[in-house]
Amino acid sequence: MEEYAARFDDLFLTLAQRRGFREYLTGLLAPRDRNKTLTCLAGAGPVLGAGLASVQRLQYFLSESRWDSEQVNARRLELLRTDPALAPHEAGVLAIDDSGDRKDGTATAHVGRQWLGRLGKTDNGVVTVTTVWTDGRVHYPLHAQPYTPAHHFPRGRRDPGFRTKPQIAAALAARGKDAGFACRAVVADCAYSVSDDWYLALREAHLPYVVPLKPHRGTWAPADQPHTPIDAAHALAWQDAEHPGDWTPIERHFRDGHTETWWAADATLGGWQPHGPCRLVVATTDPGTLPEKATWYPATNLPHPDAPHAATSTHPPADLTEIVRLYGLRPWIEQSYQQIKDELGWADFQVRSDTAIRHHQTLVNCAFSFCWDQWSAPPGTLDATAPDPCADDRPERGPATPRLRQLPCWPRALRALRSWLTPATTPHRWWRAWTDTDPPPELQALIDTVTTGRPLDLYRRV
Repeated sequence: MEEYAARFDDLFLTLAQRRGFREYLTGLLAPRDRNKTLTCLAGAGPVLGAGLASVQRLQYFLSESRWDSEQVNARRLELLRTDPALAPHEAGVLAIDDSGDRKDGTATAHVGRQWLGRLGKTDNGVVTVTTVWTDGRVHYPLHAQPYTPAHHFPRGRRDPGFRTKPQIAAALAARGKDAGFACRAVVADCAYSVSDDWYLALREAHLPYVVPLKPHRGTWAPADQPHTPIDAAHALAWQDAEHPGDWTPIERHFRDGHTETWWAADATLGGWQPHGPCRLVVATTDPGTLPEKATWYPATNLPHPDAPHAATSTHPPADLTEIVRLYGLRPWIEQSYQQIKDELGWADFQVRSDTAIRHHQTLVNCAFSFCWDQWSAPPGTLDATAPDPCADDRPERGPATPRLRQLPCWPRALRALRSWLTPATTPHRWWRAWTDTDPPPELQALIDTVTTGRPLDLYRRV
């Protein structure tokens, strides 16, 4: 952690800011039994501990301290881009999505009654648009920007400062490209397929896209032609696997090692033509029944390999296998949400200002990237004198003293845990304050161990 945090030191003006950065990251990464609010990150009580100096330091660091979250995020992206194991490449995708979390009251920045996908309903909360780069092997967030509902602006949706979620998403995708994160295409869910502003912004940024259409979304077409994506799929010829007609088998490979055979075809729907500037691809596990949960209708501006404009297009052509692969990477942004929300406390902030919220989100992304930094780091040199932790002949409970000598990080870790270990040094006094009877054998053994200066065995579940 110290080695990783030191790479950001020049972005913080004071020693207190550097210390706050380290304490905040450590609190986010440490396992906790409750939400990772400021009191939890500082190891204090949820209510009475709010006034402790350690909590107030983190509060000031998050809300009042003057450090630039954009600069910190840019440094984080620079570290990811220059790491050979994590560096972006042309085969990856830039996934876009937005996620909301419930927040009470009306004084918090960006708060409003809106659709919260995590809860599956409309409620009072804060929604943030994010971008994630992934190739199916690694995934990490790039940029995040809270969405500000229209009622926060003097003129509502007509205010010049108001931006819709698709507009924010397209701007973030362009920022990701400018930051050096190359991608094969930008992918998103069907909520972005209805925004003309999103398409126009991606076109101006020269970014290809793969975004699914809603199955029953209607479009203008002659009366004898399909009017919805699902109608276009039913119009494709199919008999069975031996006589697939218009369909092509696609072998999908998943990270756990298993494979599945899907079927894909170029469909015709209104302005979406197989050899046109915009294509509609249908991918499914069963062309005969088109199951709702296993059928996609991605639209893309990646040209067909046989299209007349394929040679002059700014984007390399893509066959059906490539289109299915690209859209199949979109769920990795959901995996990213699960980790930063459930493990790193993305929605656990208890601050109101826009600056503090952006500070918190940047620090969560730094903690997420630190995990990838450790995953990609080469293993250190092993100590030949240390016992093999996987040896079958070692006792289940080995002596603790030699291990403390062999691991120089333990004394520093124990000093950091002093506040937690302090109650264990006075069990005898606490017991006598409660009763005059002799302690039970287990407690007496603990008292003898501590008072005689012998070390304690600390274990963790593997």
